[in-house]
Amino acid sequence: MQSAVVGVVRAASRYRWTVCALLFFATVINYMDRQILGLLAPMLQHDIGWTQVQYGRIVMAFSAFYAIGLLGFGRIVDWLGTRISYAVAMLVWSIAAMLHAAVGSVAGFAFVRALLGIGEGGNFPAAIKTTAEWFPRRERALATGIFNSGANIGAVFAPAIIPAIAVAYGWRAAFVIVGAIGIVWLAVWLVFYRAADTRALAAEYDEPRDEAEALDAANADAGAPRWRELIRKRETWAFLIGKFLTDPVWWFYLFWLPKWLNESRGMDMQHIGLPLVCIYALTTVGSIGGGWISSMLLRAGWSVNRARKTAMLICACCVLPIAFVSQVQNLWAAVLIVGLAAAAHQGWSANLFTTASDLFPRRAVASVVGIGGMAGSIGGVLFSEVIGQVLQRTGHYWVLFAIGALAYLLALAIMHTLTPKMKPAKLDA
Repeated sequence: MQSAVVGVVRAASRYRWTVCALLFFATVINYMDRQILGLLAPMLQHDIGWTQVQYGRIVMAFSAFYAIGLLGFGRIVDWLGTRISYAVAMLVWSIAAMLHAAVGSVAGFAFVRALLGIGEGGNFPAAIKTTAEWFPRRERALATGIFNSGANIGAVFAPAIIPAIAVAYGWRAAFVIVGAIGIVWLAVWLVFYRAADTRALAAEYDEPRDEAEALDAANADAGAPRWRELIRKRETWAFLIGKFLTDPVWWFYLFWLPKWLNESRGMDMQHIGLPLVCIYALTTVGSIGGGWISSMLLRAGWSVNRARKTAMLICACCVLPIAFVSQVQNLWAAVLIVGLAAAAHQGWSANLFTTASDLFPRRAVASVVGIGGMAGSIGGVLFSEVIGQVLQRTGHYWVLFAIGALAYLLALAIMHTLTPKMKPAKLDA
């Protein structure tokens, strides 16, 4: 009997990294579909004729409906489970991505970006919950860092291939080709993914548990908590504020860096790809490295509170030089500074996402991630309007970079005030 259980544990240990790979590729696709608009913005601005403010509002449409998608899918994932809800999310956003090829006006782009936002809102609640189901706590930040690095790989591949496709075949073909990749992933997911094996997880957790894992075990059969209960918890507000203050900075990197390179550094569509590839390649190191730091500190015996916050503080400090990037004349020095800041954001994000499973039982993780993600999207909506207005009136990016530099330290200070010891929240059964 014992040998059979050991066999189940070993198989599950191997399979969970296969699951992590599926999450990684889903996130690659998620970010390629998300970023394509920013990459093609100079070409589309010429064809469609939108202003800076109109482009900002197209971005804002995605942000607003991404918030709705995050909140809705957070609840759906906790209710239906990860397999079905992830499939639905992928189907919706892949169709929306391809529909960009069918529109030709500001209103049309705003509509399909809104639909894309709803579908893409399912990615992170489903991925974080899957990680919480399949990985013990000591490995979650590393697993999160790995799948979250898919955002960076998507951001690397996108500028490497999308401008070339658009130049050769037109921007409509670029939207269709990239959107269709999600349908391939969907088929693989439905064929290969299975729910977490409770026998294997129980056997692995026979090692000493911390308080959060003990609460998970005690409430394994309880249903998803109500939003009303979650929103009353200080722990929810800590995660929510962390997302609200820092997600907009990452969206700035995704949607506005191509325009920054074009307008402030004089780069055209044919030359914009290499600097963006370099920036987003650095973010891969940041995502995995940020998760590795806190996992390493946990293995060294540090508390979850100390390990997570130390990793997040390191990341917050690495962002600070971007406040001065507008004064840097050399292109590649500026690219390095922006790349360091973007990498630090992804390291921050790997740890911030993991705090949701540190602070809440698995049955509540997707809902909490959805609530926090919604807050991040609302921040993105507000910041998109600020960006558009600042650039329309001044044409300068330095104010925006300065805001991004300070956001992380402010977020960490507030999070520490709300959860000084990061004790897990106690929810009604």
